[in-house]
Amino acid sequence: MKICFVASSGGHLEEIACLKKIEEENDCFLFTEKNAFNELSFCEKVYYTKQTNRTEPLFFINFIKNFLKSFNILCRESPDCVISTGALMTYPICLLGKLMGKKIIYIESFARIDKGSLTGKLMYPIADLFIVQWEELLNVYPKAIFTGGIF
Repeated sequence: MKICFVASSGGHLEEIACLKKIEEENDCFLFTEKNAFNELSFCEKVYYTKQTNRTEPLFFINFIKNFLKSFNILCRESPDCVISTGALMTYPICLLGKLMGKKIIYIESFARIDKGSLTGKLMYPIADLFIVQWEELLNVYPKAIFTGGIF
């Protein structure tokens, strides 16, 4: 199976790196944000997008650029599945993946105990499998699967 792992930098990237066993057993690539701390030991093939904060003045332009880059990556790599731990930069590739018939798996952040994230709220309707790491989040996402922490 070919898998696209997608996560923003920082804690989301650390969370997805906990899926190392899945990465080792499949043909995978990673799509993440470029920043000063990009030391990865997860996926040999890595694609980067610009790190963007939704409060920045150029957010909308960068978000559109991310959509275009996501489309190019999906067409080039043609994964069977997209697995994401968030945050917002991951939405374009997941939405496009869904529209292209890819399976979408979203894992809500471990930091979210009883309130959903913005990305989680956007991903809930499109994810084929929505995973929460805290049982309390089943009140927010009733169709989710509780797995416990992935750390």
